[in-house]
Amino acid sequence: MRVVFMGTPDFAVPTLVEIVGAGHEVVAAYTRAPAAAGRRGLDLVPSPVHRTAERFSIPVLHPASLKGEEAAETFAAFNADVAVVVAYGRILPPAILKAPGLGCLNLHASLLPRWRGAAPIQRAIMAGDKETGVAAMRMEEGLDTGPVGLVERVSIGPDMTAGELHDRLMGIGADLMGRALAALERGALGFTPQPADGVTYAAKIDKGETRIDWRRPAGEVHDHIRGLSPFPGAWFELDGARVKVLRSTRGEGAGAPGTVLDDRLTIACGDGAVRLVEVQKAGGKAMPAEEFLRGHALKAGDGVE
Repeated sequence: MRVVFMGTPDFAVPTLVEIVGAGHEVVAAYTRAPAAAGRRGLDLVPSPVHRTAERFSIPVLHPASLKGEEAAETFAAFNADVAVVVAYGRILPPAILKAPGLGCLNLHASLLPRWRGAAPIQRAIMAGDKETGVAAMRMEEGLDTGPVGLVERVSIGPDMTAGELHDRLMGIGADLMGRALAALERGALGFTPQPADGVTYAAKIDKGETRIDWRRPAGEVHDHIRGLSPFPGAWFELDGARVKVLRSTRGEGAGAPGTVLDDRLTIACGDGAVRLVEVQKAGGKAMPAEEFLRGHALKAGDGVE
């Protein structure tokens, strides 16, 4: 089939590779424009999808907008059978959605209708979900509201981080979309409307919600930490400096929220405790808690903020 691929980050790359490997003709790749980087912001860095598309000699487009007649005509000129969208980062207007003969398929990292929106992986972990997955859905004008074709479920381990779940779903999602396209080509891909019940929205992570609140129950603190790891990272303050927590587990003991309980960096929460496993000071490298403690004289009874 003739495919237009639309995606930007690392999460989308395995799906693009899967589609090419399956023998489909990827006639164009839409992605984010190269972003400024470097100390002075003078270097322009292409997105992961941009770099991958160039490896396969796929034409790359990064329009500032998909609205308007010119954008619609450009897209329609590719005469695509289907568009595949994976974390593209833009809303598709009606003219784009209607252009491919077989519609637009989106790979979404949740069990729809739970966690529609921008940050489904992080929000699932932050909410303490025990299961999530990936869904191949047919796109319509609403935000992740379209009918679902295929789903793959994935368990969320008790200490699994958002980064680990991201990487697992990335590979599973590529395989799922490959199977969805194969079924679509055969005319065998059926779609089921999403139920009206159970809808939740995964809002984009705001920096204002990243600070750890030790007054919350230990389970919520632990889920908050792992849901924001590795980026943007949950953090606390020690001696006026930020310390990001990259990995934690449930700890033992109790005390006033924010109190150090032992020599293993176990911190008391509003109910129970969390043991910090891997941390990173601002501007420093990530390190195990044991190494961090060798440089910081924290003892039982001390406090963090």
